[in-house]
Amino acid sequence: MEEKRLEEVKDERAAGILEVFGLTTAFLAADAGCKAGDVTLENFDKNKPANADALPVPLLVTIKFRGTVADVEAAMEAAKQVAADGAGIVQSYIIPRPTPDCCKMLKLNAFDKR
Repeated sequence: MEEKRLEEVKDERAAGILEVFGLTTAFLAADAGCKAGDVTLENFDKNKPANADALPVPLLVTIKFRGTVADVEAAMEAAKQVAADGAGIVQSYIIPRPTPDCCKMLKLNAFDKR
């Protein structure tokens, strides 16, 4: 029981989630974020919504940063500036200490699907 509990609290890093329009914007924003804060990236995720033709770019990409709250905040701020200058931002959130179940979901991505 104690072993399982330790495993559940192992990763208490903050998570920054930034959804942007387009893969190019995602790469540029992720690069800026990683340079601005001591963070790591989880895999990008993608979504092509039903109204894709009405969007500035028909693909939404989610960037996921992990690190301390301060580093994630710095990364997100830099990434948002770059994304705003690119195709644009859909939404952004910082989760200071995600739950173990949330951490599992952060690892999922649609780029692996064919």
